[in-house]
Amino acid sequence: VADLVVLEADSLDGVLSILESEADIDLVLLDLHMPGNHGLAGLAAIRAQHPGVAVVVVSANDDPRVVRRALDHGAAGYLPKSSGLDELRDAIRAVLACEQWLPATLRSAVARTESSSSDADLAARLASLSPQQFRVLTFVAQGLLNKQIADRLDVQERTVKAHLSAIF
Repeated sequence: VADLVVLEADSLDGVLSILESEADIDLVLLDLHMPGNHGLAGLAAIRAQHPGVAVVVVSANDDPRVVRRALDHGAAGYLPKSSGLDELRDAIRAVLACEQWLPATLRSAVARTESSSSDADLAARLASLSPQQFRVLTFVAQGLLNKQIADRLDVQERTVKAHLSAIF
């Protein structure tokens, strides 16, 4: 592919920064255990702040329940780290064609795994937040005070409070 550009980040903050600065990103391969990513929090952040970007979760964990949770939180695909180049190529092609992708070895097990209604509800609620509301929620989860959040976002403290009211 002649116009393919690959960008790398070593943390979730790096991924989010690249997504903010590069408007034409179509796909993110997201490591569930990269620095700053706590479980599915990174996936939720990307889906909330950049809903047009497809995310394929990459993980050494191939437990069907974990895969199901990632899909429920908006992953377009799930790629075990043990996958070969052919599976990586197939996953990228499928996801860029707007299809969901799982390796053949996981499809039936994941299909038998029921979605958790609480996961689906949480994913829907997170997806309903604006990007700024999601950023505020992320800072709250990190233990920051309203004033600290306002300073980081370069907004008034009352704006942070308004976002929190909308979130609640």
